[in-house]
Amino acid sequence: MQDLFTALALILVIEGALYALFPEGMKRVITVALDIPAVTLRRAGLVSAMVGVVLVWLLRG
Repeated sequence: MQDLFTALALILVIEGALYALFPEGMKRVITVALDIPAVTLRRAGLVSAMVGVVLVWLLRG
């Protein structure tokens, strides 16, 4: 359970750092994302999640 909370904390650190360091860039990313069809975002999210699962599986054995 500690690993899960550590992973969530790291997500917050990375995302917070991006908004703190590149606020205008993040605004542009959000604007671009609004123009992408939902199905494309869903597929990208699924691929990203699958890659993440494989990476965790490989790293944690």
